[in-house]
Amino acid sequence: MSESSPVTDGSIDAASDPWASEHTYATPMEVAWQFDYFISQEKLENLYKKAKVTQWNADEQLDWSIEIDPSKPLMDERISGLMSLPLIQKFSKSERDRFNAHFSAQLLSQFLHGEQGALMTAAAVTHAVPDYDAKLYSATQTMDEARHVEVYDRYIKKLALAYPISPWLKELIDATLSSGHYVKIMIGMNMVVEGLALSAFHNMRRQTTCPLLKSLTEYVLLDEARHVAFGNLYLQKCIGEMHEDDREDVAQFAFEAVRGMAEAQGGADGKGQRKVDPGFMKVLENCEIDPEDFIKAVMKEGRAGFNGKLPPGHIHSFKDLMMPALVRVGAVTDRTRALYAEANIPVWDDLSVLESMEDVESGNIVMPD
Repeated sequence: MSESSPVTDGSIDAASDPWASEHTYATPMEVAWQFDYFISQEKLENLYKKAKVTQWNADEQLDWSIEIDPSKPLMDERISGLMSLPLIQKFSKSERDRFNAHFSAQLLSQFLHGEQGALMTAAAVTHAVPDYDAKLYSATQTMDEARHVEVYDRYIKKLALAYPISPWLKELIDATLSSGHYVKIMIGMNMVVEGLALSAFHNMRRQTTCPLLKSLTEYVLLDEARHVAFGNLYLQKCIGEMHEDDREDVAQFAFEAVRGMAEAQGGADGKGQRKVDPGFMKVLENCEIDPEDFIKAVMKEGRAGFNGKLPPGHIHSFKDLMMPALVRVGAVTDRTRALYAEANIPVWDDLSVLESMEDVESGNIVMPD
């Protein structure tokens, strides 16, 4: 299909759905001028230099002539946890392919909407951070996020299947933008949302059968490596210099963000009851799957969303990325550790997977096969 093909099936009319139309609100973010043009962190300066030389142009570096057939699966069902559900495996091949296409479109739509959220948060950080070098770097991240919005929008238009933003994702991004402080914004986006996104991008890269989507995702991952590195470098400094009361306030915000995401995903281990997502319910409706039967099947197998039982080589967003990153920057305190325990969210602090993907010095990311 061409890029100009109309969005069909999964789309929701803007007139009847507030998430599909423009949504504006005021935020309390301060603007910080900085007339001391001083580089405070050499590693942050190096990350900025890396960002300048690794900018890529989607028009030139991605082959948009590649055709996408929505009737063919975008994900290899042999390594997709959700596609291996017994309920799905009982379907005919055409039925499985249909579900594969709609499920992929719903997931890619969340990538698109999440990247718009990242675009707005990166812009907010640029004008709010007090440090000159942090302003320079976050401006490059803003450009990265704009490019990510562009490429996912173009891909979804070729696919001609689109879905609205998940309410829990919009609530988290809205809370992040409304938090009133750049440290909280970076916690919400660079740690929590990016932790989910980085694992989802990595897993999508492994699962996809589409060469254009695979190449697109690899380029996005290269940018995301620098974003994660920026969050680590800058937040460690900021949180380390905070008064104890302010540090606890940031830790509380981090806990609430993680708890909200965990509740939406069926728990940090993905084995509990997920919140009802109108967009995903539309996937089931479009594929003529009874929602009650599907939910029972997911509960039985313990494979809810990204965070259930993952195939070998896949990344667990909470265990491998999000929680270790929060612990590393000091956004988990003794007080909030007790809150995580009460909420049945383990405070995973093993940095091995995160560090294996991340090269803070160069901003590169390792993408194992």
